[in-house]
Amino acid sequence: MSVVRTAHWDDWTIEELRAAKGERRVSLVVPARNEAATVGSVVGRVREALMETVDLLDEIVVIDSDSTDATYSVAEAAGARVHRAAEIRPDLGARPGKGEAMWKSLFVTTGELIVFMDADLVDWDTHFVPGLLGPLLEPDSPVALVKGFYERPGLDGPLEGGRVTELVARPLIALLFPELAGLVQPLAGEWAVRRSVLARLAVPTGYAVELAALVDTVALLGPEALAQVDLGVRAHQHQALRDLGGMATQILAAALRRAGVGAGVGAGAGAGAADVLLRQFVADGGPHPVDRAVAIDERPPAEEYL
Repeated sequence: MSVVRTAHWDDWTIEELRAAKGERRVSLVVPARNEAATVGSVVGRVREALMETVDLLDEIVVIDSDSTDATYSVAEAAGARVHRAAEIRPDLGARPGKGEAMWKSLFVTTGELIVFMDADLVDWDTHFVPGLLGPLLEPDSPVALVKGFYERPGLDGPLEGGRVTELVARPLIALLFPELAGLVQPLAGEWAVRRSVLARLAVPTGYAVELAALVDTVALLGPEALAQVDLGVRAHQHQALRDLGGMATQILAAALRRAGVGAGVGAGAGAGAADVLLRQFVADGGPHPVDRAVAIDERPPAEEYL
């Protein structure tokens, strides 16, 4: 069981990070779907603090994943460059999902370092970004991927990991990927990665992107390529339980694939995608089955198309 290098967000000053950045470009990517209520604050606050006040970031890019609300216009008004995921490299086809948006971001960003942040943050601060960049910007750093972790405020005190983290991700890590056991929040949406590494990884189109990136980075570069940073406090909107069932299915599929069990990498660019039928039940005068198709396909490494 490997020990993951752990740091705190204020271990580096902004001035130290700016000097270490040098001429390298840094991109912030915010994948978003129907997040008009929060994406403007995420973009606007980061832009003011880290682009207009201190030039630590070179671009903020929002990847709009099939939103039906005003996410696109709100993000654009806040100062982001916004792309609809389905319109990026249309020759490669389009799939719904968070991972798809993040994979597509590699075709429209320029940063050597890429920071990902969720669009639904409601209790956070702009130090998330420099905190995640710290381990990547240290001289001769072997770190390729940095995960954030944080306290999650709840009604009865701080929550531990999310429901899918505790019921799915941690058991999978314990059984199949013990080298990741030292990660506090392996499914955290706030993380940073070197473009050169992410472009070499297969990317699940849905919610399994975070776990898959961790497993594949260690397989590619060894456990020393991972680090994690305590970012303080984070709050966000919570999904309904049945929606979490779909997320759990995607994470299980990606983990089993990497353990050599189950379906191989999905159809990839431009072809039909792989779905699995998830049957759930609702109590409405008796148990009634509700079926949903859960995408478990993966995009091949983006470097094949760049």
